[in-house]
Amino acid sequence: YLRGYHQCTKEDAIQIAAFLYKVKFNDDKSQFLHIPKMLKDLVPEDMIRMMSPEEWRKSIVAICNRHTGKTPDEIKLGFLKLLYRWATFGSAFFEVKQTSEPNFPDIVRIAINKQGVTVINPRTKVALVTHPYNKISNWCSGSTYFHMSVGSLVRGGKILCETSLGYKMDDLLTSYVSAYLATAKQKTARYIA
Repeated sequence: YLRGYHQCTKEDAIQIAAFLYKVKFNDDKSQFLHIPKMLKDLVPEDMIRMMSPEEWRKSIVAICNRHTGKTPDEIKLGFLKLLYRWATFGSAFFEVKQTSEPNFPDIVRIAINKQGVTVINPRTKVALVTHPYNKISNWCSGSTYFHMSVGSLVRGGKILCETSLGYKMDDLLTSYVSAYLATAKQKTARYIA
C-alpha cells in the first residue's frame, strides 16, 4: 500500500492512514500533532502532495476520533475489509519492461493474485488488461524474461516481458494455476456426483 502500487482514492488513503495510526498508537492522542512528520508511514508517497500536511493531519484525526475505543484487532479487521474490495488486494507486483503490446507503456506493473494476471500502467495505476487463469494457456521464464500466452493459437496473444524476476513470476503463476485447476476439478466432481 505505502509503495503506491494500488489504485486508491484520497478518502481510502485517509481511512487507511487512520487505521495505521490507530494500530501503532491506539487511543493515544498525544501523537496527533506529529502526524505531518509521519505521513510517509501512513500515506502512499505519490499521494502525499494531494493535500497539505496539516490537511492530512486534520482528516486523519477526524477518522481516528470515529474509531475511539476500538481494539487493535477491530482496527486491523477494518483495514483488511477496506483493502479486500480492491482488485489488486493480495497481489504480488512486478515492474517489467514489456515488448509485446505497442499500445501499452514500455514499463508496466504486473499484478498476480487470485483473480489472474493483470497488466497495470504504473503511472496511472489503471489496469490495462486482466487475464483470468482459465484463459492463460502457457508461460515460461528465464534469467532475463517472462513470457505468457493467453487464449488459443487462433485467437490469442502473448505478453513478453524483460525482467530478472521471471522465475518468481513463473513459480507464482504455477501455484495459482494449480490451485485454480484443483478447484475446477472439485467443482466438476461435485457436479457429476
